[in-house]
Amino acid sequence: MHIHSRSLLNFEEIRKAGSIREAARRLHLSSSALNRQLLELESEIGRPLFERLPGGLKVTPEGKVLSQHVITLIQDAQRMEGELGALRGVSQGAVDVLTVESLTSDFIPQILQGMKSAHPGIDLTVRTTTSSDAVKQVTQGLSDIAICFARHTGPDVHPVSVARFELGAAVAPFHDLASYRNVSLEECLTHPLVLPTEEISIFEEIGPLISARESSIEVFLRTDSFELMRKLAIQGKCVALVNRFGIENELLEKKLVFVPLSVPLSFKLGIYTRSHRVLPHAVDAFALIAAAELTRRRELDLDDRRRP
Repeated sequence: MHIHSRSLLNFEEIRKAGSIREAARRLHLSSSALNRQLLELESEIGRPLFERLPGGLKVTPEGKVLSQHVITLIQDAQRMEGELGALRGVSQGAVDVLTVESLTSDFIPQILQGMKSAHPGIDLTVRTTTSSDAVKQVTQGLSDIAICFARHTGPDVHPVSVARFELGAAVAPFHDLASYRNVSLEECLTHPLVLPTEEISIFEEIGPLISARESSIEVFLRTDSFELMRKLAIQGKCVALVNRFGIENELLEKKLVFVPLSVPLSFKLGIYTRSHRVLPHAVDAFALIAAAELTRRRELDLDDRRRP
């Protein structure tokens, strides 16, 4: 079997686009030429790589196998370029990071500052999405690193570093709960709440607890915006059940108070890459700096909870 590398790259673009027309637009090719190339590739494979459906293309099992092979080829090529650059004494490369909104307030900026200080020549891209989508895109080779609160990960994901952080009530300094050393979930539920929708990671943990008490609680708002949850808590209108990520500056400026739950409920924050991938220099450097910052935050969190 002699499969041309350009055909493989174009196949991967079709898979990501979900249609030949859109992939052709991205590749600056005609749809007929790209379709002909795909048919030739399927002929060499001996099996269809896509199901042609009215709503678009769906990857077949054979297509999924080929896609994993192509992702490995692409990422290995990127790693080789980085290693060749390192041999020339050049710090170069690119890192694509997926994360969640609450981490962009302070945690991710700290990592970026450390990365730019140590490796100023590396090109960085950070995008926000849900935790589950971040992990999915990393396994599909669409991003290098996921930094998120992933509850479920599979064998296709490698955890570079993972730490647990406790949930608590974020309230304004003048709120009734602000003077508490810790608070029970039941006490939190006696106050108006701003609750996350399923797009926010903590929904998976607190959703079942809230739904069991739905008839006896007052929900001020449900939202997929962490920023809105934070602002409503600052206004003192409601209690936001969150961890310390995303409210670091407000805690320092005393705009918010974080009251831990008396019965701990924790979340895993992890740094994830695709399993069995040998990381390029740039991605490996970013992962190490991110892991060090995660460890530092975990130690700070433990210190806060040890204080009388």
